[in-house]
Parts: sequence; C-alpha cells; structure tokens
Amino acid sequence: MKTILHKADSRGKADHGWLKSYHSFSFANFYDPNKMGFGQLRVLNDDIVQPKMGFGTHPHQNMEIISIPLSGALSHKDSMDNKRAITVGEVQVMSAGTGLQHSEFNDSKTDEVNFLQLWIQPKELGVTPRYEQKQFDQSKQNNQFQTVVAPKDNIVEEALWIHQDAYISLGNFDASQTVAFQLKNAAHGIYVFVLEGEIAIGDQILSQKDALGIWETENVAIDIKEDAKILIVEVPMN
Repeated sequence: MKTILHKADSRGKADHGWLKSYHSFSFANFYDPNKMGFGQLRVLNDDIVQPKMGFGTHPHQNMEIISIPLSGALSHKDSMDNKRAITVGEVQVMSAGTGLQHSEFNDSKTDEVNFLQLWIQPKELGVTPRYEQKQFDQSKQNNQFQTVVAPKDNIVEEALWIHQDAYISLGNFDASQTVAFQLKNAAHGIYVFVLEGEIAIGDQILSQKDALGIWETENVAIDIKEDAKILIVEVPMN
C-alpha cells in the first residue's frame, strides 16, 4: 500500500473577500508540481461563499464536475436551462463535455455557503453536456459509506452517474470503531478527505480537512478516533 498525506494547512488558499477557497490540488494561482491531482481526480476545492455573492457565468469543457454542499444553499443556473438550488444532503453532477456555461450564487442575505467542488477527468471527450442533482437519505450514511456518484456503466444503488470509472462515497461514523473500505477495483486509488472529526489509517492521524491518498491496495481499515464525517473519492490511477 502506498500513501500520500495532504494536511489541511498545506492546501492552497485564495481569499477574495466574497470567496475563501482552499485547494487540495494546483488550481488558479496556486501551483504545486507535486499536487497536480490524484489519479483522475483533478480538483477538490473547499469553497466558502459570502451572502449575496457568487460565481458569475463561466465556461467548462470536458470535465465531470461534482458539487457537494456542506452548509447553506447554492443556486445554480446553466446554459442547458437548469435553474435550481442545491442544499445540504444533495449532490450535483455536471458533465461539461462539448462545453457549457453556468453560474453559482449564494442567495442568502445572512448565511455563508460552504461547498466542495470536485473535478474528475472523463473517460471520453466531447460527450453531450448533462446536469443532474439528487437528495440522498443521510440516514444511510450512519456508520457506513453511501455511494453518491458512480460510473455510467456501473451504477451503484441510487448514485448519480458520471463518464468515468470513479466513485464518491460519504459516511458519518461514531467514535471507537474500525471501518473497512473495499475498493471497487484494485487498480484504483482512494482519496480520503476528513470533513469533521478525527480518524487514523495505519500510522497516519487525520483531522478536519486533512486528506490521505492511498493506492496499490484492495482494502483500507479506518480507525474512527472521534465522531467523523468522511468523503472518499475512488478513481483510476492512470
């Protein structure tokens, strides 16, 4: 088993006043040649948007984009005529494919929005753009992982699908237990991102917003040291 540790304070940071953004991998003005992604996972941004602010209309192409709200609600509008809000418990996927434009906005007058945005490189270029979002039953994340995103050709339970052999799972765990995570494919790797709490994997202790990339293994044992919320992204490593 091989690992790479990314501590929370090693992430890139951008503070634009209306937006605070933390970058797990090289993005915009943050460049680290050792952090160009993890396998097919190219971007994991942890964004905090101030009230009545947001991202203006901008383009994307040939990328699978997944948004996961952690607090607040984020309004979405795109060139495919989708106009919806995404809230905690929901997950949004957008296949940019041949190209689209969208905007994201915090409509609240008082509350920040905190959300994760992940970019996963697709298996094929030039697909037809698509958008989907879904509310997940968070009780299915209690002391177990719920798969919320899966490959188009291997849908898992009620997961949203993308154009890549990748999976995104979320789980909320009580302290003082060991959780086994089984990779779907031994050639994949997983990027374990701690949303809250504290866990241990081998001799690595991970706290809030720490991450550990793991590959060349089929199973990972996760020791839950404190009540924890965990995001796991499983991706092809080539």
